[in-house]
Amino acid sequence: MKLALFVSGTGSNARVIIDRFRAHPEDGVEVVLLVSNKATAGALLMAAERDVPTLVLDREEFYGGTTLLNDLARFGVDFIALAGFLWLVPAYLVAAFPQRIVNIHPALLPAYGGKGMYGERVHRAVKANGEAESGITIHYVNEHYDEGDTLFQAAVRLEEHDTPAEIAALVLRLEHANYWRVLKKLAESEKILST
Repeated sequence: MKLALFVSGTGSNARVIIDRFRAHPEDGVEVVLLVSNKATAGALLMAAERDVPTLVLDREEFYGGTTLLNDLARFGVDFIALAGFLWLVPAYLVAAFPQRIVNIHPALLPAYGGKGMYGERVHRAVKANGEAESGITIHYVNEHYDEGDTLFQAAVRLEEHDTPAEIAALVLRLEHANYWRVLKKLAESEKILST
């Protein structure tokens, strides 16, 4: 699997994924490109330090053209993982990578999903509603925020006194422990399909 990671921020999930698969080539996943919608994203520096090629998206071109498809083809990308990528994926990209784009969401979908529900906003809402648990959802991407078929969920118990920041830390631990595992399984199933 030749993987492109799409990020908007510091890219802690991207870092875990890059480091894991670089240390374990036998897993069958190679991160060949990191794409960001922000020229100032910390993930770009992190990727450059690891010699992973990077690309910064232009919003107009991302939504109005298909140049990105040429860039992805140039790097041999056959799978995309969103790791804290905040833009809605356009229909042409979903169509070009059917069931080959996944996202990780910091809540147990369908709760706390949809437009504007990301990062700290999710954890504040979870706290405000007094939830007894939160977690992560890894799902396929379609043309709507957080509505693609679920691949994997993991939950963590919350204590009444947990702050949104503490909830975020618990959820991030789940993300780091599980996102690469799901990608590895997807790579294994791809291998089975192509043989």
